[in-house]
Amino acid sequence: MAKHNPLLLVILTTGVFGIINTEMGVIGILPALADHYKVSVSQAGLLVSGFALAVAVSGPTMPLLFSGMNRKKVMLLVLGVFLIGNIVSIFTTNFTIALIARVIPALFHPIYCSMAFSVAAASVSKKDAPRAVSKVFIGVSAAMVVGVPIVSFIASAVSVEMAMAFFALVNGVVLMATLLFIPKMPVTERLSYGSQISVLKKSVTWLSIAAVILLNSAVFGIYSYLAEYLSAVTKMSANSISLILILFGGSNMVGNVIAGKLLTKNAKKSIITFPFTLGTLYIVFFLFGQFSIPMTIITVIWGVLAGIGGNFNQYLMMSATPEAPDFANGLFLTSANLGTTFGAAVGGVFILEWGTRYVVWVGILSLLLSVLAISLRNYVVAISKQLSR
Repeated sequence: MAKHNPLLLVILTTGVFGIINTEMGVIGILPALADHYKVSVSQAGLLVSGFALAVAVSGPTMPLLFSGMNRKKVMLLVLGVFLIGNIVSIFTTNFTIALIARVIPALFHPIYCSMAFSVAAASVSKKDAPRAVSKVFIGVSAAMVVGVPIVSFIASAVSVEMAMAFFALVNGVVLMATLLFIPKMPVTERLSYGSQISVLKKSVTWLSIAAVILLNSAVFGIYSYLAEYLSAVTKMSANSISLILILFGGSNMVGNVIAGKLLTKNAKKSIITFPFTLGTLYIVFFLFGQFSIPMTIITVIWGVLAGIGGNFNQYLMMSATPEAPDFANGLFLTSANLGTTFGAAVGGVFILEWGTRYVVWVGILSLLLSVLAISLRNYVVAISKQLSR
């Protein structure tokens, strides 16, 4: 299956970048989009929340429905849908049409991302699979650290339409590269829908889902309010905050590379120690968050750990249900989105009740609960191995 193709991981990584950038890129230009579509900024926010909701809903179902089809054909279909949605967004001035042009591709988002992870893992030996997946994860980080500023710059320097054209350009290039350079990838062993759904009967699956939700909550419950924290607590300027966000994204990409090496070397040990490492950083975060230089250093380290954590989350889900890789990756995407939503909601409550400084405790409490979920998961896995002997 597409083994020894040096371009494969590059195309998959760029493809994930294009799709995630379509999702995240509009965040930096919401005011401009509100003006373009003649709606309020809160209404324009539906372009983000509507997309995210569609991803969360379709995460477990769409990868499952397309799991038996030729991977190349499915990827071309998804990229084609995204390209059409991008083109519609360029030329329409009607907000409802623009929203539909985003929500429909969003339903296909989990298909491409889940298959990108599965194909990357299958293109190398089992031992090197985490490292291959970590390279694809770079596309996710790049979409935030590179894509968002690029889109924002194009919108301010040229126009909103040209910013939308950037989405179309990336997805169009990946579509052509997929068509020309990726071979056919038929599914040789097609799994029935029932056999894939049956993984939900396993307790390890649900413990993995809980762990992913909590670990993602631990990161994004704070990251969602990082700009506000840096402004209200650290007292940084707008330009300094922009620089810090770029540093976070760049270090996140470094974390993806490190994660692949850690998972290849000793996955179990790396994952169980992760919450303690991140928790220690959060305590330092809470104590020194009002100081600019320590906060800059903390954010860089945090970005690395966040990148590692994203890879760990995917591994937790994938290793729990290796017999249904596409469905597992769909569950991972949904769990990660639920974790982000849950963390951001609880973070908002903490800020409302105790102030911005205390949002860090959302991460600490989420990590404490994640230790319980991971420990129970490891116990169930150990018992299952003993029983299978």
